[in-house]
Amino acid sequence: MDPVKPSLELLRSLTDEHVLRALMRRQRLTRAELAAETGISKPTVGESVRRLVDAGLVADTGQRTVGGRGRGRVGSYYALAGSVGVALAVSLAPEGIVAECVDAHGDTVARAQEKISRPARPAQVAAALRTAVEQARRDTGLTPRLAVVSAADPVDRSTGRLVHLPDAPFLLGELDPARILAPHVDGPVTVDNDVNWAAQAERDQARAAALDDFTYLFLGEGLGCAIISDGRVRRGHAGLAGEIAHLITVGPRGRALPFIEVFSELGLRRTGSTAIDAGRLLTAATSPEPQAAATRHTLGQAISGVLAAVIALTDPELIIIGGSWGSSPVILDTIAAGTARLPRAVPVQGAKLTGNPSLAGARIAALSRDRKSVV
Repeated sequence: MDPVKPSLELLRSLTDEHVLRALMRRQRLTRAELAAETGISKPTVGESVRRLVDAGLVADTGQRTVGGRGRGRVGSYYALAGSVGVALAVSLAPEGIVAECVDAHGDTVARAQEKISRPARPAQVAAALRTAVEQARRDTGLTPRLAVVSAADPVDRSTGRLVHLPDAPFLLGELDPARILAPHVDGPVTVDNDVNWAAQAERDQARAAALDDFTYLFLGEGLGCAIISDGRVRRGHAGLAGEIAHLITVGPRGRALPFIEVFSELGLRRTGSTAIDAGRLLTAATSPEPQAAATRHTLGQAISGVLAAVIALTDPELIIIGGSWGSSPVILDTIAAGTARLPRAVPVQGAKLTGNPSLAGARIAALSRDRKSVV
């Protein structure tokens, strides 16, 4: 039987995709440069450019190459059309709300921030979220094609709603970011937990070697854990996998306690809140005072107990530690030493991304989904 040949429409579609992705990687290209970039013949690229211009996805920039006097023909530079639009990346965190508009090149073209109180109430967060997104939209003059939201709270995977669990340090109640953002976005709104996004950003920046099976432990004002297995986040039935605050571990004086209660016993919570006081913890655990060694020992035992359970259940190749106090070199050394003594030792390293990795993960996802949407 003769093999089925691809249709002309399919070939044209594939060519158009290659041209669009080349223009996403580069700000502008001539048809000759597009041919060199894609490995497609100049006539075929020329036809693709014509189709994409007619479709409103590509535009002639009006800029020309230098030609004449032996330099070849004058070439026109083409770029993605402004109508291709932007995607929205949002962070909902105790530090405040951040909304960014990202274009198809991966550039942040608008950014807006709104502060919120701690702990926050749903109505206040919803109002701040609308304000930040509306400001970012005004700055670009465009309605985002889609949105990706990182939230410092558990997220119901079926609804995208934020779930309030006991001792959650950020949001006192439930919130529906997808419903709030729907009037401000043309397409889908994806919501996930901030630690999951941070872990995905860590995975995506590891270009030298595949990072497909690891645990990301977040130690900051809140406690969280993300499981990456076979390159994908494992969210569990309801999306609550990795919520480790109530996992039973070793507390002060060897008592069995929920992980979050260890910090209460050590006096390291913020006043009137279940949030961990990262500044006080770092002072208590890293100062030259003799008591600091005892505090480090207690923290190391508690964290090792949590990691023993995670290792037994998920079998990671690597454990990555992030968060405002978890990334401290002294704390990292304590965790690594404790983990090395476990029956199943797994290497421990600090997160490579430390500047708002959750928003970085949401931004990467927004860009990837936006590019697929354009294509």
